[in-house]
Amino acid sequence: MSLLTVRHLTVYRYSKPVGLGEHRMMFRPRESHDLKLLKTKLEITPAPTSLRWLHDVFDNSVAVATFDGSTSELRFDSTVTLEHVETTLPDYPLEEYSKTYPFRYSEDELPNLGRALVHHYPSDDVRRWAHQFLDSSGTTETMSLLRSMTLGIKRDFLYTRRSEKGVQSPTETLESRRGSCRDFAVLMMEAVRSLGLAARFVSGYIFVPHTDERGKNDEGGKVPARGAVGGGATHAWMQAYLPGAGWIDFDPTNSIIGNRNLIRVAVAWDPQQVLPLWGTFVGAPSSFVGMEVTVSVTEKSPKSEISPTDQPKFW
Repeated sequence: MSLLTVRHLTVYRYSKPVGLGEHRMMFRPRESHDLKLLKTKLEITPAPTSLRWLHDVFDNSVAVATFDGSTSELRFDSTVTLEHVETTLPDYPLEEYSKTYPFRYSEDELPNLGRALVHHYPSDDVRRWAHQFLDSSGTTETMSLLRSMTLGIKRDFLYTRRSEKGVQSPTETLESRRGSCRDFAVLMMEAVRSLGLAARFVSGYIFVPHTDERGKNDEGGKVPARGAVGGGATHAWMQAYLPGAGWIDFDPTNSIIGNRNLIRVAVAWDPQQVLPLWGTFVGAPSSFVGMEVTVSVTEKSPKSEISPTDQPKFW
């Protein structure tokens, strides 16, 4: 078990005061059997006139802030302390019929997985690329297939931080052989779907041990040690649904299978549904100067766990 603290700071700057529209945030990690929130804090400057919370259709936790007045700077500062239980060398207990590919989801599961099987970027190139990981005999171990695909992206593609919004299409990623974590997640997600397996996109954070704690967003920052990348910013990967094991994490950017160092915040069928922060302002478009994002994930000693007198605080 690890005790981790995530600080996620976003600052918007404007050349002159502007009005602020509604802003929505996805900063709060998804609690589960392998992740427990201990303490959370969210500071917004200027203070919103209202802040409410909801769960979206994927059960992600979303904060919605509204504002009055005007400002030349808007800050969102989220700090979360959590317990993270790592699954070491996971041996997933798949149902017997799903241990080898191809297989068919059960009639009970299939209706609920419909959207996870739909292609967002239909492409023969992606389908052909995915088929290289199948055994020529016609039967492939399901976990071996997904493991080979995860390792293949890490091996054959170059990770780059991108400041551009959105994601590349899987075809663009295949042609350029490079991309960001969100590009690789979408490529693998679409490749898995092309094989008839259910997949979904995950947005969150990654803990990279023994690195400089400071980090910047896609516009710059240090490359983490030990070959891992994606630290210093929000991170993205994908999950595949396998009967008997449920949703399994696959991070093709770092060749991670399972939850090692991954902190899930939000899941969805498409990256646009899990943006960490989005909102509007009232003013001339030229008033927007820029945005700075800083993310740090640090580990605390077990001795520094919250004491009984320091009660957990939740949003």
